Amino acid sequence: MAFTYFDTAHAITVHDEIINRSGGALGILNVGLLESVIEHVQNDFYYPELEHKLTHLFFSINKNHSFQDGNKRASIVLSAYFLEINNCSFRVERFIAEMENVAVDVADNRIDKDLLFEIINSIIYEDDYSEELKLKIIYAKSFTKNSF
Repeated sequence: MAFTYFDTAHAITVHDEIINRSGGALGILNVGLLESVIEHVQNDFYYPELEHKLTHLFFSINKNHSFQDGNKRASIVLSAYFLEINNCSFRVERFIAEMENVAVDVADNRIDKDLLFEIINSIIYEDDYSEELKLKIIYAKSFTKNSF
């Protein structure tokens, strides 16, 4: 499958629009980190399938703090846009709804990249989370990695 990508300028424009609409501080802290994410997601060797690319994109924008503010919001919107431009617009509404809570848990280190992959994979390919995945999410939200 050939994927469609967006560039750094688009990501910055989208971020700035998010900030202008919902508040926060404009500005980029590290454009190199943002460029790196957008470049790496295009590597089919490391990220061969849509769910791998989307997980890396979401996780990295959320965690790398390329922007002064709005990294969680940008991770949701840019990832939803990635779904849309790759013929998965039918999953965008559910993706946004689910990821609003997930974004906070990723930022707070309650959901790691492996669990995020499972969540994204489920959103793309299933109509609801499996019972096993629901339990993993509940467990992750209940305990932080440093609580033991």
